[in-house]
Amino acid sequence: MMKSKLSVAILGMLFCASLLAAPAPWYKWRSKLNGKEFCAQTSPGEGWEQVGIPYKDARCEKPGVPGK
Repeated sequence: MMKSKLSVAILGMLFCASLLAAPAPWYKWRSKLNGKEFCAQTSPGEGWEQVGIPYKDARCEKPGVPGK
């Protein structure tokens, strides 16, 4: 009985924490090889450098951090 109450409490806390989560910001990345840019949430690798500020959308058009 005690284990089931603890399990429910833990699941409830995890659910509440997930409600506060926001998507990761998008960034422009520039190729060190040819200077081409594209938008992604994570680094595409060593041959790329992050350019500028975070964006809310996948086209890197709306500046800012998602959820704020």
